[in-house]
Amino acid sequence: MTLWWAIAAVCAGCYALKLAGLAAPQRVLDHPAVRRFAELVPVALLAALIAVQMFTQEGGLSFDPARTAGLGSAIVALLLRAPFLVVLATAAVVTALVRMLMG
Repeated sequence: MTLWWAIAAVCAGCYALKLAGLAAPQRVLDHPAVRRFAELVPVALLAALIAVQMFTQEGGLSFDPARTAGLGSAIVALLLRAPFLVVLATAAVVTALVRMLMG
């Protein structure tokens, strides 16, 4: 039952945070520091999610060469300014090929 209370608390917190963002005065939102923060937070969160997915397995640190090769190929595709679906397909294909070759 405590899990459901935790889920309800997180939901309420997310809603309150969203409401606070909508209720913020325009002069606060126009401040350059707030604008820069709002631009960089999604990038930082996505990078943290990628790092967690890349280097953890079953609650511990791990190194998977196939995942690393897939991430590397995605980075190269991004540097070459490939479309997003091409980046995803490249990472998936390289990861599958490395897994197939390594057994």
